[in-house]
Amino acid sequence: MTRVVLAGGGTAGHTSPMIATAQALLRADPAISVTCVGTPRGLETTVVPAAGLELRLVPPVPLPRRPGMDLARLPWRLTRATGQARRLLREVGADVVVGFGGYASMPVYLGAWRSHVPVVVHEQNAIPGIANKVATRFAKAVLTSFPNTPLPHARYVGLPLRESMATLAREGRAAHRLDARASYGLRADQPVLLVSGGSQGARSLNEAVMGARDQLLGAGVQILHVWGPKNFTDDLAASTDPSTGARYVPLRFVDAMEQAYAAADLMLARSGAVTVTETATVGLPALFVPLPHGNGEQARNAAALVRAGAAEVIADAALTSAELVTRVLGLVGDAGELTRRGRQAQQLMRPGADDRVAAVVLRTAGRPDLAARIDREDADAAA
Repeated sequence: MTRVVLAGGGTAGHTSPMIATAQALLRADPAISVTCVGTPRGLETTVVPAAGLELRLVPPVPLPRRPGMDLARLPWRLTRATGQARRLLREVGADVVVGFGGYASMPVYLGAWRSHVPVVVHEQNAIPGIANKVATRFAKAVLTSFPNTPLPHARYVGLPLRESMATLAREGRAAHRLDARASYGLRADQPVLLVSGGSQGARSLNEAVMGARDQLLGAGVQILHVWGPKNFTDDLAASTDPSTGARYVPLRFVDAMEQAYAAADLMLARSGAVTVTETATVGLPALFVPLPHGNGEQARNAAALVRAGAAEVIADAALTSAELVTRVLGLVGDAGELTRRGRQAQQLMRPGADDRVAAVVLRTAGRPDLAARIDREDADAAA
């Protein structure tokens, strides 16, 4: 039996591709043993068991960027967590470790290195994280979600996505549009702007949309607004413009984003790796507003799509209500341009990254038979 350990967690950016890869491995061979590894503080404690996958936990080891007590404690914490990871790998009998970054990955990477277990690294963002940078020094394969990610010997394969996203990309958003709009109480005959700042929401996006709401509705543009659980309040309610009939529908959270994508003509969003890849894969044109802080990875995530003319970026400081109205009205009235952008995006972000990653993992684990079958199926799908 082939035994695969997948490490990652913390946010959806790490957990989503981990789950998608696990599911692709099990599709290839249900007899494969798949164990996911995360930390007690991450999103993985909820979403991994919900996906029917085994989850094991190791202590989180944040990597401090500044001097202080946390940095002084780092060697002890890392040694302790690495020891636990080594024991876990021994108990599981791991043939290969697949890492997706995050707090759980570093100790598992080091535990695999010390135990002589081969490692496959997948980097979600255009700017790699510290754990993945370290692991590339001894990894058997280094895979990326975006082209030109600065990691040595990296191979661009895309970001593993849920099977529902691949299905939507394959069948086309238009085939599901009417049902999706009806499910949210949106009219079928007017364009829809989808707004989401990710699982936590984004204040600047929400404020800009609320300032632009009446003008957009008055122009016949409907708004499906995902606020995020932290920002949604009980006074938010659906409304209808009396002159155009356009609907504003606020939501706390959306579990099935593929349905929201199917309902939309255009999206306003942060440019996290998952959002950029999902929208591109299903051909949904987007206006991206990268986070204004951090290491600039969100701007880099969207860069390839912007260069291809498939998306636009608005700086967070420039996202006023007036700017949003101008951008949205300039696009939703041009169906041909929206179609062109969607096609350009799909050419860059081809579906099937979950299977492509699974093929590399299986080949590294000594299963070239299964890997070759997946490669053939991927080639047939691309033809």
